[in-house]
Amino acid sequence: MIANTMTLKSYLKAIVLITITLIMAISGVLLVVVTQQTYIDGVSQRGIELAKVIASDEEIITAVKRSNQGQLVSLQATIEPLRSKTDASYIVITDANGVRLSHPLAERIGRPFSGADIWPTLETGVARTTFATGTLGPAIRNFVPIKDQGQVIGAISIGYLEQSVADLLFTYYIEAIIWLGVIYVLAIALTLSLLSKLKRTFLEYEPEEIVQRFKQHSVLLNGIREGIIAIDKEHKITAINPTASTWLNPELGQKEFIGTPLESLSRTLAQLIHEALLKRHKKVIKLGRHEFAATLYPLNETEHTGYLIVLNHEQDMSELEQELTRLTAYTHQLRAKTHEHNNKLNVVSGLLQAGKTNAAIEYLQQESDHHQSMLGNLVRTIENSPVAGMLLSKYNYANEHGITFTLDEDSQLKHYSQSVNDDLITLLGNFIDNAFYAAEANRAQHSPHITLFISDRTSYLMITVEDTGAGIDDDIADYIYDLGVSSKPQQTEHGVGLYLVSNIVRRYGGSLDWERSEQDTTVFSVYLDKRELKE
Repeated sequence: MIANTMTLKSYLKAIVLITITLIMAISGVLLVVVTQQTYIDGVSQRGIELAKVIASDEEIITAVKRSNQGQLVSLQATIEPLRSKTDASYIVITDANGVRLSHPLAERIGRPFSGADIWPTLETGVARTTFATGTLGPAIRNFVPIKDQGQVIGAISIGYLEQSVADLLFTYYIEAIIWLGVIYVLAIALTLSLLSKLKRTFLEYEPEEIVQRFKQHSVLLNGIREGIIAIDKEHKITAINPTASTWLNPELGQKEFIGTPLESLSRTLAQLIHEALLKRHKKVIKLGRHEFAATLYPLNETEHTGYLIVLNHEQDMSELEQELTRLTAYTHQLRAKTHEHNNKLNVVSGLLQAGKTNAAIEYLQQESDHHQSMLGNLVRTIENSPVAGMLLSKYNYANEHGITFTLDEDSQLKHYSQSVNDDLITLLGNFIDNAFYAAEANRAQHSPHITLFISDRTSYLMITVEDTGAGIDDDIADYIYDLGVSSKPQQTEHGVGLYLVSNIVRRYGGSLDWERSEQDTTVFSVYLDKRELKE
């Protein structure tokens, strides 16, 4: 770690402690303010209520009336015992002239009330609370008028000295501070515990180290030749390197795999996980036509938290040699076709040079007659020019390889947008190519024959392709639409056609199915909703 750099634990500790301290300080200030205001409001309300009770006493009213008539009456013996039973600092009764009839200090009876804040009550009869300084010191003073037959004849002042209020509030503050202190200590203890757990969770690494190691792991993961896949306990991909992403689905970007269920990409790998049972497990599997040594490493051998999958694939030299042999054979086949075409041109040229024009025409007619039937059928049924052109090229291929290619006379296909036409060409092209291969591979049992039916007369576009091939192997029947799965042995470029077909059908909300007919033929059927084609 870099020297003089604050660690993650210290950094978080400082932030949390400062935050907790600020929260507690602000809470303490608010508690003091709210407690003080609440207590003052309570004192004011209690003082007013007590004064109203006293003001309604007949003895008090009679004494005040007599004082207003010039006969000073002391209420000391009546008021002081009452005051001692309350938390009031003093209770002072005055007549209409503000002369005291009671006071905690007996020598001040008969003297004027100290402070002008009593006069609004004597003059207007309003009950009020003030903060003022009297003969006993600063106090909260509550004033209530004494009335007789609706007339104000005097006033009552009940006061609470600020020093007494402060002493009482101080007791409350001490209790509050103790509770805040307890909460503060508990919060710090909980914080330190959580920080320790957080540190252990990060394996004692600091943020800079975590970022650096993440970059190193990303470079390492992307540079590994083997395929690496990490999944969580729900079997969703959490990490994958470019090699594995290419093998599973080359159309998806590396980030698009994250969060995708593994089963939706490869049922073979998903089944392998179920076989592992929280133990390291190694098995040779087949993805498409390629074999891989798949090794599963459980992230936790005591509980299911996920797996790391390592895929190892080595293409041996014999496979490359076989591919080169096939390309060489294809080159020789093209050369033979060129010679055959040149020979036919030489025949036509010789007949024309010999002046046998009719014979040349008849020769050309024989060569083209078998094309006219297919061409006429295309013109009558397939209005979609791009698809018709593709079908004609497939017919020419079939004719060159001795395969009978028939377009059902009831077929029909209208024009669609370019994007739809492109998808239809991909779909039909892959179906027909697979049918050609299957029929040709089964030539020993049946004369190779392909029948295509395509119709969009109803609200659905229906396509069926029937071939005389041997059908789909049971080993791959359930995975025929997965990427890389193919019945064509020793051909690395295959295993994509039906995968593309299934994607197109899914994109248009259609259905795709295949079956083995009673005539020992294989039939693939597609239904597409024409509303999705945006005709």
